Amino acid sequence: MQDNEMKEKQAEQEAAEAKAAEQENAEAAEAEKAEDAKNAEEAAEPEVDPKDAKIEELQNRLLRLQADFENFRRRTNIEKEQLSTFVTANVVGKFLKVLDNFERAEASVEKGDNVDAVVDGMKKIRRQFEDAFKDLKVEEIEAQNAKFDPNIHEAVMRGHNPELDDEIVDMVFEKGYKLGDKVIRHSKVRVNTNE
Repeated sequence: MQDNEMKEKQAEQEAAEAKAAEQENAEAAEAEKAEDAKNAEEAAEPEVDPKDAKIEELQNRLLRLQADFENFRRRTNIEKEQLSTFVTANVVGKFLKVLDNFERAEASVEKGDNVDAVVDGMKKIRRQFEDAFKDLKVEEIEAQNAKFDPNIHEAVMRGHNPELDDEIVDMVFEKGYKLGDKVIRHSKVRVNTNE
């Protein structure tokens, strides 16, 4: 009986070992299937080439830069228009007072009032113009008896005066003006030649 019990126990142990081995094989097969599935998945997803990643990054940066530049350009144009409007309004505002005084002078002339008062009014209007030019930093170009400079003078005639040196402006036909270093209108002048 002991032999039978031992055989039964041995058979049970062998059966248990067989079952454990079978379970280990099943787990190993399951792990192998999972590994195969993972490898297949990795094979399906192509590995990203570092060059492709860099190209994509650079393309994205380029698109952002283009968008930023476009926004900057739009903002700059809007600011330019606003500045232009502001400057124009400022200049017009300075000359509106002068225009008002011209209208008053015209009304005074039509009434036939005192001519001396009209002349005096015209002198005041001229001073107003000059003051408006000063406010705007517009300066008259000095030309009379100055050496001819083609950057600020426009020679329209040649004259002859032995008392003056060559290339000296001896007559101004139309005054020139500049704003800072920028010439708004060249002085139209006659230049002396002693040849």
